[in-house]
Amino acid sequence: MTTALSRWRPSPGRALQLVVGLWLFGLGEALIIAAELGNSPWTVLSEGVSRHTPLSVGSATVAISFVVLMAWVPLRQRPGLGTVLNAVLIGVAIDVSLALLPDDAGLLTRALGLVLGILMVGLGSALYLTAALGPGPRDGLMTGLHRRTGASIRLVRAAIEVSALVVGVVLGGTVGIGTVAFALGIGPVVQHLLPLFPRGERPHEL
Repeated sequence: MTTALSRWRPSPGRALQLVVGLWLFGLGEALIIAAELGNSPWTVLSEGVSRHTPLSVGSATVAISFVVLMAWVPLRQRPGLGTVLNAVLIGVAIDVSLALLPDDAGLLTRALGLVLGILMVGLGSALYLTAALGPGPRDGLMTGLHRRTGASIRLVRAAIEVSALVVGVVLGGTVGIGTVAFALGIGPVVQHLLPLFPRGERPHEL
């Protein structure tokens, strides 16, 4: 069982697992964005915010993560090192990766990038979740609302994702076949990869 203290004082191996997982997550999101076939729900929101502010997509991702963390306060959720790094590193990885990815790729290349991006996000998720160093901002919001409302994890997760997507669409974020592919594919990908990394606790919400 992971204690509150262990969430802030990980072993070097778990810390490395966390950082690699979060960076792969951000790289995967960047690949999906670069594919221009539709973003994941929360990145639709980040892109929408970036269209109306001076923020890049990655910076908007960081800003939104900290806004979500503010909602933890009334829910009495307990963060960890992984929570803070999740809020920062994924957005940084998105911006760094987007700066290195080509912006004139053909449709086939972009389609392959979409698939690779979903796989990368799944792998990154499995790594950082099993590092068990604190939930990400959105995961903590989900479990906190589940605990407070008594609604099922699936219902709460769906409500949060749909809300982020709708607001993102209103703000002009990119929605398309990639959004659908992510929604249908990310759960099974993470579920199949979790058993490969048994180091920490398996999150029951996935």
